[in-house]
Amino acid sequence: MTDTALTRLAATIAARKDADPDTSWTAKLLARGPEKCAEKFGEESVEAIIEAVRGDRARLASEAADVLYHLLVMLAAHDLTLDDVEAELARREGRSGIDEKASR
Repeated sequence: MTDTALTRLAATIAARKDADPDTSWTAKLLARGPEKCAEKFGEESVEAIIEAVRGDRARLASEAADVLYHLLVMLAAHDLTLDDVEAELARREGRSGIDEKASR
């Protein structure tokens, strides 16, 4: 996988999975369990949707960053990685979205 801000963030989240929840927001979220991680992802997703509707590009970029962070935390709570998601995207590559959805 290419070294990007997203891959570095995923690595940081993985490294903090066993950290002290008193010293790491990521560890604190993960300690609260997968359900809380999913809830936070949902909250951030709604905030991104609101900014998309408002049309504020800067706020949307900020909220999108929050969504990506919370998605990675939610994945970590289920022992999934960015590599797992990339493998799924690679599996779907070259297929029409309509065909892919019909195959589920």
